[in-house]
Amino acid sequence: MTTSLIPPFSSTRLAVLIDAENTSPSHAPSLISRVAKFGRPTVRRAYGDWTTAQLTPWKKVLSPLAIRPQQQFRHLKGKNTSDSALIMDAMDLIHWGCVEGICIVSSDSDYVGLAVRIQEAGLLAYGFGLKVTHPSFVAACTDFVFFDDLEPAQAPV
Repeated sequence: MTTSLIPPFSSTRLAVLIDAENTSPSHAPSLISRVAKFGRPTVRRAYGDWTTAQLTPWKKVLSPLAIRPQQQFRHLKGKNTSDSALIMDAMDLIHWGCVEGICIVSSDSDYVGLAVRIQEAGLLAYGFGLKVTHPSFVAACTDFVFFDDLEPAQAPV
């Protein structure tokens, strides 16, 4: 009898939408490994203004983890252009029916309504963030994973 070294995975198609302006790139490898336990991350996007120095560290993990950067220029300081783009893409994914679940990666409570709307559409809403995440966002998700509880991934998946 032969045993496979490849762990079984769910065929559930998931979108991973990362608020890169509010998430550290150091969490990315562990994040993708953990998402793979819920299903297959078929859509991987990170939102932010990639022309800023703040997101430079993200550039090292995007390609190895097959995460597509989504450029959002900051026209005014303090405005949530990345949040808006992430929400619009999530609504498109719901409408297109190409995924069974959406992973919202942020500790920002602005995504409470989105998590609720995802579930109203019959999809799974997974949240990923820090322990400081507001309890309303945690409660709005099907399941919420704290980065603080993730085991570090050894290499990109």
